[in-house]
Amino acid sequence: MGSPVVHFEIIGTDAPGLRQYYTELFDWQFDVGGPVAPEVSEAGNYGFVNPLGSDEGQTIPGGVGGGTGFAHHIVFYVGVPNVEAALRRAESLGGTRVMGPSRAPERDLVVAHFTDPEGNLIGLAGPA
Repeated sequence: MGSPVVHFEIIGTDAPGLRQYYTELFDWQFDVGGPVAPEVSEAGNYGFVNPLGSDEGQTIPGGVGGGTGFAHHIVFYVGVPNVEAALRRAESLGGTRVMGPSRAPERDLVVAHFTDPEGNLIGLAGPA
């Protein structure tokens, strides 16, 4: 397999309400203590959910966040070794850069968003 999906996000204007919804719907538990890039969510308003090792088996880690002024969307992140290089490649194939690259505070993580030629939002994540 090529580059794997490594993370998903659900973003909206009422992040606490979304987290409550997904807790009640899927029994997801959130850790809101981790830093994220300011382009992704308001500081302190992003909840990581990592159900790896659950009774259901392994799943993709994710997060629910956002806040005032954040457009609602769902995105998955593909892991790549170099986010800027992957963005340039996406653009050369007809995609459009939307965000980034942006380094997450206090983490060795760079993220970005682009849209494919049909307008679908895709995320990239990597160490550089």
